[in-house]
Amino acid sequence: MNAVLKPSACFHCGLPVPVGSSWHVTIDDVPRAMCCPGCEAVAQTIVDIGQSAYYRDRDEYAVNAADATLVPPELRLYSNDDAQFARDASSCEATLSVEGIRCAACVWLIERQLTRLPGVQAASLNVATERLYVRWSRAECEPGDILQAVRQVGYTAYPYDAVRHGERLQKASKTLGRQLFVAGLSMMQVMMYVAPAYLAEDGTLDDNMASLMRWASLLLTLPAICYSAMPFFQGAWASLRARTLGMDVPVALGILAAFFGSVVATFTGRGEVYYDSATMFIFLLLCSRYFELQARRKAASALERLQHALPASASLMAGFPDDRATTLVPAGSLAVGDVILVKPGEAIAADSVIIEGTSALDLSLLTGESAAQRRKTGERVPGGAINASAALILRVLKPARESTLSDLLKLIERAGSGKPQIAQWADKVAAWFVLGLLLFAIAVFAFWSWHDPSQAWPVAIAVLVVSCPCALSLATPTALAAATDSLLRRGVLIVQPHVLETLHRATHIVFDKTGTLTLGRPVLRQTEGLGSMGEDACLQVAAALEAGSAHPLAQAILAAAEELPKQLLRAHAEQLQEVQGQGLEGIVDGVRYRLGNAAFVAALAGPPLGDTAVGMQGMTPLYLGTQGRWLTRFLLSDALRPEAADVVAYFHRRGKQVVLLSGDQEALTQSVATELGINTACGECLPDEKLDFVQQLQATGAVVAMVGDGINDAAVLSGADVSFAMGSGAALAQAHADTVLLSSQLVSVLDTAKTAARSMRIIRENLGWATLYNLTAIPAAALGFLNPWLSGVGMAASSAVVIANALRLRKV
Repeated sequence: MNAVLKPSACFHCGLPVPVGSSWHVTIDDVPRAMCCPGCEAVAQTIVDIGQSAYYRDRDEYAVNAADATLVPPELRLYSNDDAQFARDASSCEATLSVEGIRCAACVWLIERQLTRLPGVQAASLNVATERLYVRWSRAECEPGDILQAVRQVGYTAYPYDAVRHGERLQKASKTLGRQLFVAGLSMMQVMMYVAPAYLAEDGTLDDNMASLMRWASLLLTLPAICYSAMPFFQGAWASLRARTLGMDVPVALGILAAFFGSVVATFTGRGEVYYDSATMFIFLLLCSRYFELQARRKAASALERLQHALPASASLMAGFPDDRATTLVPAGSLAVGDVILVKPGEAIAADSVIIEGTSALDLSLLTGESAAQRRKTGERVPGGAINASAALILRVLKPARESTLSDLLKLIERAGSGKPQIAQWADKVAAWFVLGLLLFAIAVFAFWSWHDPSQAWPVAIAVLVVSCPCALSLATPTALAAATDSLLRRGVLIVQPHVLETLHRATHIVFDKTGTLTLGRPVLRQTEGLGSMGEDACLQVAAALEAGSAHPLAQAILAAAEELPKQLLRAHAEQLQEVQGQGLEGIVDGVRYRLGNAAFVAALAGPPLGDTAVGMQGMTPLYLGTQGRWLTRFLLSDALRPEAADVVAYFHRRGKQVVLLSGDQEALTQSVATELGINTACGECLPDEKLDFVQQLQATGAVVAMVGDGINDAAVLSGADVSFAMGSGAALAQAHADTVLLSSQLVSVLDTAKTAARSMRIIRENLGWATLYNLTAIPAAALGFLNPWLSGVGMAASSAVVIANALRLRKV
């Protein structure tokens, strides 16, 4: 079906044809008017390759520039009613991928554009992952409005998709690599043609030869200007369209000034040419940008690995156990109760329980622990774990969208959704820096035009080129991204951007007790003999009585018994009877025993020998006795984590105040505090009392870091200045924490604190270097001590130093 043609419209794109235009193409033996040489060239190419049928069969005009600011129709289909955008009744939020990110200037420009949009409540673009977090009001804004606002400043945004995002990043990297290659080739060729002018003595280079060299240099510079330098021109144009001064503006002006000044000199035959400086500047700046891109990719690599960790499909065993045939189904279609087969090397699609098989699982993506862990029949396994050795048959416990890894990815969606204060400060300084630089360049040009007109143009170019606002803006985000990547590989997921900065400033470190400083489960701490029977023999009998119990105290006895020589573990209990809340009674090797509290055992063993409360502070006792005899007393307690003492000692050495808040009994809390050397400890605290305690500290000016794991810690984790939740703790606690310790190891808090100190030091080094460089290089260029090409070297080197210094944080 042919398009309805307008009589005065371009036959190719439909825009009006200017009066008196001479552009036309003969299509199907009929001259057709065109609105511009671009449409003429495209239409002629279509005809030349034998595809004139395109114009006969089309049902609409080709895309024209009038639609450049419109959102593609498929993106306009998104609305606030879509589940992926829902947040609450009044607002929505989304994580978007953004195409075209070139440097920190792009981040600043996009965020500034969105914050001007009515209804947008928050907008933050993570330069490392190139993902944009936006929150907006339902009543004032639609997703299409946000996508259009991003498009208006020269970028494309779309709802995040891991596969498409990865493909786009790969494409962007290849494009930048080609631009870098073209710039390098142009630079080397231009250098060959300008070398004779530098080397020749006065009068030895013929004027005609010099002119030929200039024209050849002009032609060789064009590919670098028209192709390699496009990222800088596009960034500058986008900034100007948004009525802001981005960091690409002085770069683009410097390139254009050097190029057009050289073109004028080439045509007139008078003055200096700077083709070598222009091509070298483009090449060096692209090198710096390429290294920056690679640094961002490396810094975001751990997050990307997690995004791709969940399998897209699973092997469903619909007829299990009678029929073991498998069917490949989408992982998202798995329901609770489905039975799946996971072969060696495959990822587990959903949280499941093993119903057949034993294997080693790789949990490194989930916990940061590199060593594989054995799992056997009856044990639960998380979605996202990798089956490392033998095939497993599992029963699904949760749908794939609710798996452990999916929950982790939801937390990652929040990661990088804001900026710490130091990054916001650097962005503001960089933005004002650009304005000040342009005014300074104009003043320098005016001064040299009066003092020495022959030097005015090269000095102004040098000032524009030598400045490095990018180093200021890269100093913080590159360092934070590298630190975040390093911590994630060690099992620490930073959810909020301020964690490292705030933890470094923290004055008080508040710990929960159970499950945080302690393991959250009882262990056998001490065995006291009360009779002639040996301790190992008593433990053997106790383990035989507890063999079938799932009680936490029973598990502690069994765990301790596993360390006994194997020949002592052959005893079996008979005629077992359990008295709820008191203990167990059974026969082992023909002898009747009781294991439980003092009153329960006394009914068989007789009156206790001495005070049963002696030496039990903070301990839970279990007694073992037989007819007429007390045999032993087992003392159990919630054991401290092995690393707890080192973590507390580290914060003490750093001058931090360490506080213990617990809901447990006061005696147990004080016992743990004394053992760890904590001076301030409060037991029997309710959730609101913990929050009040932290708020009272904050009211005195304290910066509080909180570490917890339970549901009762959710409120105080949310109220603290910076917070940590154990990965093995409650999901509610993790949802309210700024950081999740995936490895569930307390030493991760210490790792984070050390990384925070290193990060702040490196950020200060980067900011100091960028400031010192600009304070030194810009005046040097303004005084005529630096020529344009040397300025380009300095500018690129400044950014490279900042990036290389920040990447030191990736080392574990």
